[in-house]
Amino acid sequence: MINNNKLKAVAFGEVLWDIFGNEKKIGGAPLNVVLRMKALGADVNMISCVGEDLDGEEIISEIKRLGLDTETILKSDDFPTGLVNVTLDETKSATYEILYPSAWDKIILNETARESVQNADVLIYGSLVCRDEVSRQALEELLHTNAYKVFDVNLRKPHYTYEILQQLMQSADFIKFNDEEITEISQAFDSPFTTIEENMNFICSFTNAKAICVTKGKYGALLLWDKHLYSNTGYTVTVEDTVGAGDSFLGALVTSLLTGEEPQQALNFACATGALVAGSAGANPTIELEEIDALINRN
Repeated sequence: MINNNKLKAVAFGEVLWDIFGNEKKIGGAPLNVVLRMKALGADVNMISCVGEDLDGEEIISEIKRLGLDTETILKSDDFPTGLVNVTLDETKSATYEILYPSAWDKIILNETARESVQNADVLIYGSLVCRDEVSRQALEELLHTNAYKVFDVNLRKPHYTYEILQQLMQSADFIKFNDEEITEISQAFDSPFTTIEENMNFICSFTNAKAICVTKGKYGALLLWDKHLYSNTGYTVTVEDTVGAGDSFLGALVTSLLTGEEPQQALNFACATGALVAGSAGANPTIELEEIDALINRN
């Protein structure tokens, strides 16, 4: 728990443009997480890489506009800025075509990046960035930090292996899954259990994770924290698109828990934040605290 000082968080991984037809919005799960944390008062930084191209220039400009330092956003002459083609189905759920290779697959650490992690309270990382050996090796170096490590599982076929997922889980203090992800991974590691709750404990049993969270879409989320299980059944909103909802949920949950909020209140807050993002367009809409409180109190 962080006392007396502002929470310092660093995310490592992809920054990119989500392409919705003729419109593009800045995204990448780790960036979405720390942008929500920043909106909630944390001091945040992002380690990534963009291409020496117009898309990269626009990302740098947008990140500066959002109030983040860009010294740890590296530039590549050899690989383009990341693009993801987003398709929404009739329920407004998103599927993604993630172009490879992209600049964020080739993150090579500079000293500013290393120092930012050394000084951080929290390091946030995901599985997608490990699809390429270059970025994976950079992350492996950073995982030796003393910071509280938050692993955001993000299974995008064919961009993962169970061997690498196990390594990433072993390094984490906190792991976030969605319901489909924890089921798939538990089965891959021969879990004898069928329920999400049992598999949360199963994952804890063979990793070093002290906390696990599982999101269940519109049905809320479960949190295993300090050996106690907390639940929220979700909040009703009219969905605009689901892009970034889970990322904002995670940013809100980690910020609340690590600044001393009670676990149930933190989970309620995170679920309401994620729901409001799903009710807005794009991954990083502005959400006011009053809106979050109103949604919690309405349900």
